[in-house]
Amino acid sequence: MNVFKHPWVLLLLPLLGLLAGIARSQRSRRFTSAGVPVSLPALRTARSRLFAIVPLWGRILAIALLVLALARPQKASRGEVPPAEGIDIILTLDTSYSMAAEDFQPYNRLEAAKKAATDFVKKRKNDRLGVVFFGGAAVLGCPLTLDYQSVLETLDAAFLNMTRAEGTAVGDAIVTAVNHLKESKAKSKVIVLLTDGRSNTGMVTDLNLAARTAQAFDIKVYTIGTAGKGRAQISTGDPMQPVIYIDEDLDEPTLREIAGLTGGEFYRAKNYMELEKIYSRIDSLEKTKFEVKSYTEYSDKYLYFLAPALLLLALVFVLERTYFRVIP
Repeated sequence: MNVFKHPWVLLLLPLLGLLAGIARSQRSRRFTSAGVPVSLPALRTARSRLFAIVPLWGRILAIALLVLALARPQKASRGEVPPAEGIDIILTLDTSYSMAAEDFQPYNRLEAAKKAATDFVKKRKNDRLGVVFFGGAAVLGCPLTLDYQSVLETLDAAFLNMTRAEGTAVGDAIVTAVNHLKESKAKSKVIVLLTDGRSNTGMVTDLNLAARTAQAFDIKVYTIGTAGKGRAQISTGDPMQPVIYIDEDLDEPTLREIAGLTGGEFYRAKNYMELEKIYSRIDSLEKTKFEVKSYTEYSDKYLYFLAPALLLLALVFVLERTYFRVIP
């Protein structure tokens, strides 16, 4: 956006137009009162025509450009100052083999979880996000960062059994996420833990202890159970046995207890639409209202008018003493 710092200077432009008209009429009178009979046509050459135009209108244009320069044209750039503090969130995803179950059509459980988490990331602003994956062990996939593209790429790269350890270590997943959140100075610290089963392995087998550890560091844990009711099928790619079936094994009471101890909430998703709504619900709950501070930066553009004005005046000065010079 272009603005003028001293717009009142522009009021000189109409006055300049009036002075130009007066100067032109006086110049015409000087030529017609030089003693030449009116009946005799004046000899007009290209040089005389230029002499009648260039010095006068060159000065007028130069003065107009100087007026514009004095008005201080500026380019204004507006922006917002990002808040100093936001929310730190660790997305904790189960990648165990059971997440291949195909009861979240058109996706399996893991693909549905990745897509819903991706949509969640895209809605965030000014919050640091990180990712922890777990199966029979827990690993940090992406540390807390404001680089959302890195978070999205990490989620996209997730695959089944990526920790190369059988089972579901929910306790290890919580403690791993807590270790990366406990030193945070954020106004709010959150773990969003998604699993389709129950904890059956890992170094931390006491989930109540894991939850109280999160509570001690003022970390809320939102737990999401992703499993349809009853049996679910998994495609094997083996023509001899194209599918296998697994029974529902979601430990809903424990997940609910973990969320309750830490001040979070438990959600059960039985299909993809429900999972999307759950992430949207968490997104709306974990929002920090910031007072947006805006700023405006100005950069001067007067040189775009001042330089041509000075060059034009110099050109008129040189022409009057060379090409337009009249020798008596």
